[in-house]
Amino acid sequence: MRRIGLVIVLAVSIALAPLVTGAQQAGKVYRIGWLAITPPTSPPVQRQFEIFLQGLRDHGFVEGQNVIIERRYSEGREDRHTAFAAEFVQMKVDLIVANSSAAAHAAKHATSTIPIVVLGVADPERQGLVTSLAHPGGNLTGISSQLGAELSGKLLQLLKESLPRLSKVAILWNPDNQGSATTFREGDVPAARALGVTLVSLEVRGPADLDSALKTIASERPDALWVHLVAFPFRARLLEFAAKNRLATVAQTSSWPQYGALMSYGADPVDLQRRGAAQVARILNGAKPADLPVEQPTKFELVVNLKTAKALGSTIPQSVLVRADEIIQ
Repeated sequence: MRRIGLVIVLAVSIALAPLVTGAQQAGKVYRIGWLAITPPTSPPVQRQFEIFLQGLRDHGFVEGQNVIIERRYSEGREDRHTAFAAEFVQMKVDLIVANSSAAAHAAKHATSTIPIVVLGVADPERQGLVTSLAHPGGNLTGISSQLGAELSGKLLQLLKESLPRLSKVAILWNPDNQGSATTFREGDVPAARALGVTLVSLEVRGPADLDSALKTIASERPDALWVHLVAFPFRARLLEFAAKNRLATVAQTSSWPQYGALMSYGADPVDLQRRGAAQVARILNGAKPADLPVEQPTKFELVVNLKTAKALGSTIPQSVLVRADEIIQ
């Protein structure tokens, strides 16, 4: 009987061995480098980060127990990403999470071996970050943020429905940020052309360019202001300027209407964070980034600020409101 029992134990052990191979190493504490633009000091950004942490917990990775997260923020100065990425390499982190195109390129340049997961980066394939979305082929994978011209066209169409007389839109983008540049040239410009809207292009690489951009807006007198994610560090000043000049502001991230923009339409940031956390967990459990396809967004949200619309003297049509995921009163 003892011999039969020993044989059974050995057989079960052999059968379970492949399952254990890809699991978390017992007692190991993983170190993650978190590279983003803005620290989680505002409620929307804080909520997104909490969703990411909850996603990790759902997969057995708990900050302070078996995970340490080293946080670094560029706060509008994209040149900082290079130094931060190099710092992560020196720390020998187990994985880098890049929350913007600039962060992704800095991390990719800094290391070809440490896994990188991007969260909400526009068109990683067109930016040259991966060989293809289905087969990344290197040390980078993650979650893409948008579907190119389709998303830009949707946002602009919603804005035109809300402002029927819309004919000219000022747009803030950063030519040094490959995600912003790709979105502008391959998404925003064709979308505006298709809808007969004139774009006033405002290149903002950093704080030094903001004053001249605002002067151009004041002289051009557009009907609306369209901001890319790279403008987030200047959000307070831009929205103050827009309110003073009765200028409708739109963006592709929901945090903007929370602080006074007219509307936003884009990939659901909560969904991006949750799915990104799942990608991180898979890699920490042994998966290779090259084998994990870059996932496309599947959930999108429209947020409308009626308080801002009222201040602008605009009435958002019911055709737009019925499609809104959130309406700020």
